[in-house]
Amino acid sequence: GNPLYDSLGSLGVGTLLGVVSAFLIYTNTEALLGRSIQPEQVQRLTELLENDPSVRAIHDVKATDLGLGKVRFKAEVDFDGRVVTRSYLEKQDFDQMLQEIQQVKTPEELETFMLKHGENIIDTLGAEVDRLEKELKKRNPEVRHVDLEIL
Repeated sequence: GNPLYDSLGSLGVGTLLGVVSAFLIYTNTEALLGRSIQPEQVQRLTELLENDPSVRAIHDVKATDLGLGKVRFKAEVDFDGRVVTRSYLEKQDFDQMLQEIQQVKTPEELETFMLKHGENIIDTLGAEVDRLEKELKKRNPEVRHVDLEIL
């Protein structure tokens, strides 16, 4: 055979592959990069968080359309430490806590007392994050993934 036909065939196949790859890149760019959802929807989700008493402020909000009606929501949350601590204290027996405090006589005992309650307050903060994530999903069924980061 003629080598010209082999060369033209190779050029044709290469061109076809290039056109198909350009088409795939063009049609899938939004899916690969992620589209933002409507600003009104982002505002609604953000306001839900901002109106919660345990939240002081919201930063770096990102809401991405995952396709098929699914949304990923991410935000950095500045919690009000007093509200979170009060939430922890509401579940405590103050008489027992007062007895524990009165038994503290050394710096080591004070450290033990503070570490115990400090750890429990951090657990309460984690529970607040979980509660807010569930609330966002419950009120907005399209939100499938929620990532709230503590500031």
